[in-house]
Amino acid sequence: MKSVLQELFEVEKPVIAMVHFPPLPGTPLYDEKRGVAGILESVASDTAKLLEGGVDGLLFCNEGDRPYTLKAGAEAVAVMSRVIAEVAPKDRPFGADFLWDPQAAIAIALATGASFVREVFTGVYDSDMGLWNTDVGAVLRYRRYIGATHLKVFYNVTPEFASPLGNRPVGLVARSAVVSSLADAILVSGPMAGAEPDLSSLLEVKAHVGEQVPVLLNTGAKIDNIRQFLSVVDGVIVGSSLKVDGYTWNPVDLERVRAFMAVVREVRASH
Repeated sequence: MKSVLQELFEVEKPVIAMVHFPPLPGTPLYDEKRGVAGILESVASDTAKLLEGGVDGLLFCNEGDRPYTLKAGAEAVAVMSRVIAEVAPKDRPFGADFLWDPQAAIAIALATGASFVREVFTGVYDSDMGLWNTDVGAVLRYRRYIGATHLKVFYNVTPEFASPLGNRPVGLVARSAVVSSLADAILVSGPMAGAEPDLSSLLEVKAHVGEQVPVLLNTGAKIDNIRQFLSVVDGVIVGSSLKVDGYTWNPVDLERVRAFMAVVREVRASH
C-alpha cells in the first residue's frame, strides 16, 4: 500500500520546500509601503526559483509574522489565500501552514487547493507565545465541518520555540499522535527554524511509529547533512538552507536549490 508521501508526491523521499511569506498585514514587521503587492512579488519570485530548482512540493507559511500568535487574524488568512491562489503550482502538490493556528491553515488549504497542512496539533508547551495548548479534536472536527477531509495532516510533534510540558519520550508522543490523534505524517524539528534535531530523536520516532505513517525531517536540512538524515527519514521539509547565505529571512537562492536537489537525487539513486 502506498504511503501518504507516495500518493502525494509520487517520488521516494520527497523534498518539500518552504515558501516563506514576508510579514502579513497587521503584524509588527509588515511593510506598508510594499503592501500586499510586495508580498505577492516576493512569494512569486521564491516559488518560481524553487520550482525551477526541482523540488517535489511546496509548503506556504507565514514565517515573517514574528512574534507569532496562536490565533490568526482574518486579514492574514485573506492575504495568504489570495497570494497562494495566484502562485501555487499546477504540476506539483503544495501545502499550507499558519504559525500557529491549525484551523486557519486548514481554511487556507481548502480555499487554495492545497493537498496537506503542517501544524502543531497535539500537546501542551511552554513557548515564546506563552502557554501553548492544542485541541486536535476540535481541529479535525472543523476539517470535517468545512468538507476538507481530503487534506492530509502533518503533525509537528517537537515544535520550534517551545518545550513540552510533561516527560513522555518523543517516540511515545509520536506514536500517540498517530494512534489517538490520526496523524497522516509525523514531523521532527530542531529548537528553532533552520536548526536540526538530534538524529537520535528521529531514530526514536521511527522506531515507535514504524511503517504506520511517514516520518519527515522538519527543520535543519542542509546540503552537508541531508545524506545522513535521508538514511533515516521518509522525506524532508527544507527552508532556510535554500536561501541566500542560508539565512531564513533572505530570498531563495536558485543555485542552492539545484545543489541540494542534486544530492537528494544521488541518495535516491543509491537506494
